[in-house]
Amino acid sequence: MEKKNVYRSQFQPAPRKKLGGALGNDSDYTLPIRRGSPYRSTSRTTRQLLKHVVRFSVIAMCIFLLDRITGLRKSNWYAVWIHGKGIVKTDQEWNAGYESLGLGLDNLPLSFKLPSGDEIPSVALGTWKAQPERVGAAVKSALETGYRHIDGAWIYGNEAEIGHTLKEVEHHIPRGSLFLTSKLWNTFHNPDDVEAALDETLSKLQTEYLDLYLMHWPIAQNGDDHSVDWELTENPVKTWKKMEEMVRKGKVRNIGLSNFNVRRLQNLTSSGIEIWPAVNQVELNYWNPQPDLLAWSKQHGILLEAYSPFGGSDMVGKTLKLPVIQRIAKKLKITPAQVIISWHVQRGTVALPKSVDAGRISEDYHIFPLPSDLFDELESAATSHRPHRINDPSTRWGVDIFEDEKEGQYS
Repeated sequence: MEKKNVYRSQFQPAPRKKLGGALGNDSDYTLPIRRGSPYRSTSRTTRQLLKHVVRFSVIAMCIFLLDRITGLRKSNWYAVWIHGKGIVKTDQEWNAGYESLGLGLDNLPLSFKLPSGDEIPSVALGTWKAQPERVGAAVKSALETGYRHIDGAWIYGNEAEIGHTLKEVEHHIPRGSLFLTSKLWNTFHNPDDVEAALDETLSKLQTEYLDLYLMHWPIAQNGDDHSVDWELTENPVKTWKKMEEMVRKGKVRNIGLSNFNVRRLQNLTSSGIEIWPAVNQVELNYWNPQPDLLAWSKQHGILLEAYSPFGGSDMVGKTLKLPVIQRIAKKLKITPAQVIISWHVQRGTVALPKSVDAGRISEDYHIFPLPSDLFDELESAATSHRPHRINDPSTRWGVDIFEDEKEGQYS
């Protein structure tokens, strides 16, 4: 009797057993013989899995070798494509490309002098819309990068975390080296409410004083129902005089305004105030450059601060891709974001970029003087189109805040 080989190679098909009898022709119906050998062939699923593992390993090795050769991960486009994040670089790395041009231009100012004699840093970290669980890390990254100006507000709802972070780093970044800004919210314009609102901010920030305290909006609202106090809105001098008192008490070093147009500024400054507004923080960007307000403010000694310097979160992508921005960035070997922040500072304003990403925070801090022809080109492009205001809550609050032509948001 012939002995069957049960230890077949896994590459050989198993023999099939014929079925006869009532099923008809036994050659038409066969079943594989079940082998009980411990050396059975690997299942199809396992073989496919091993094949995918091998392919993945080969691809990973190719990417690793490509990165080692080209420095792929250090490129800005890779960061944007893969992570949507910026690249953290040293001062030398940020400056390398620009300095290689040898333009010989004077550096942009790192600070501006206020009427009190205090120096306000020209680039600050904005904290609007920075989530409480992320703002602390953003502030810490900013301070490690070199920022010393943090812009906040009571209404942002994140002052407690900012204060906690500042306390954590106090041993190597003392309070005296920082410039802290906060803002008085609309429902606290009643003179009886100003000091209590300020004290709450000071407590959350864990500091004894603010470097700058701003009236957040030219709108006074009643605290109970948020209805507009029209008299205090049109004539905010009582609120301002209470803010002056905070300066005399040492709780604030400088006071200013936010979102005031020229008419409202003239109205307040002609009301017999004792302390001149140091700052007016307003929306300034390519889409809404406000050259008339800038010129008036310079003439009257009020420093403008630019919030939403990229045009707000919905417009930042479109702003960075503008041909004029891209062209200047390429010529100067800097990033489009750095072109924009540099333009703001070169205009004579404080720029308030905001981000919670360490790479973007680092990128925004490094500014470079634009040659006069490139600066004029960007200024001309920004001021030659019809202005589009990004942030205008007038309709929601029932007050024409800016008293300008209404177009809605740019799209």
